[in-house]
Amino acid sequence: MEKAKFIWMDGKFLPWDEAKVHILTHTLHYGNGVFEGTRAYQTEKGLAIFRLRDHTKRLLNSAKIVKIDVPYSLEELEKVQIELLRKNGFKNNVYIRPIIFLGYGKMGLYHIGAPVQVAVASWEWGTYLGEEGLEKGIRVKISSFSRNSVKSTFGKAKVVANYLNSQMAKYEAIEAGYEEALLLDEEGFVAEGSGECFFIVRDGVLITPPNDNSLESITQATVIELAKDRGIPVERRRITRDEVYIADEAFFTGTAAEITPIREVDGRVIGNGKRGEMTTQLQADYFDVVYGRNPKYHHYLTFI
Repeated sequence: MEKAKFIWMDGKFLPWDEAKVHILTHTLHYGNGVFEGTRAYQTEKGLAIFRLRDHTKRLLNSAKIVKIDVPYSLEELEKVQIELLRKNGFKNNVYIRPIIFLGYGKMGLYHIGAPVQVAVASWEWGTYLGEEGLEKGIRVKISSFSRNSVKSTFGKAKVVANYLNSQMAKYEAIEAGYEEALLLDEEGFVAEGSGECFFIVRDGVLITPPNDNSLESITQATVIELAKDRGIPVERRRITRDEVYIADEAFFTGTAAEITPIREVDGRVIGNGKRGEMTTQLQADYFDVVYGRNPKYHHYLTFI
């Protein structure tokens, strides 16, 4: 990660190295904090944040779910992100990380009364799973870890604590020689990747699981819109691991992963082992949207 000039924290733009927290920060010990991942792309008209309103709204929804009262409005947080990118003067594509967390001042599991802190960082960041992965696809392992159960955690909140599960799944996959993990739910149906939503293609139909056991993905929703624009049939239904093995195509979506093809799962080659035709088309359509080349979707872009 390359440093940027400034990080916004609790109402102030601070030099990157001065954005610090106390060792007794509540979230560090107990895991109750929420965050977002948002991208901004260098378009012909300059840097543009993709779906800023949707990401900021999800951030505040996450905070509401885990009972953190945020001292800033939706509009205020949007303005902060815009101004941060302006002050940092980026020349390449950017990743934005807003985070709302509980700070120093109280210990113990009862979190009410702990000070609420809000920060936004941003930095220049390339492709999450690699440029080669975008073109040739990646190898995926179905994890031995199940996706966090909806009986015990809040899957609709992008909450810090949920990502221990993802970290362990990712670690397991990489140690086993793969590049990413695919997690099943408690009943054995596909949930999502360690930080991505999942699609397969079978007989010309695009299939993705419902968000029963996954985050409500903004990128996933965008891909579904683009598929419908092309007249591609879309199904939201549960997927078993053996159906994944015999899919014609498969890919991950997410703000960080964008649209990353999957060429192999558990040693089974997906389709012809290359980026599939529908994946290629949707990937191109997606990049047209985020780079401002599709006028229909200009409303998703906030130009800096």
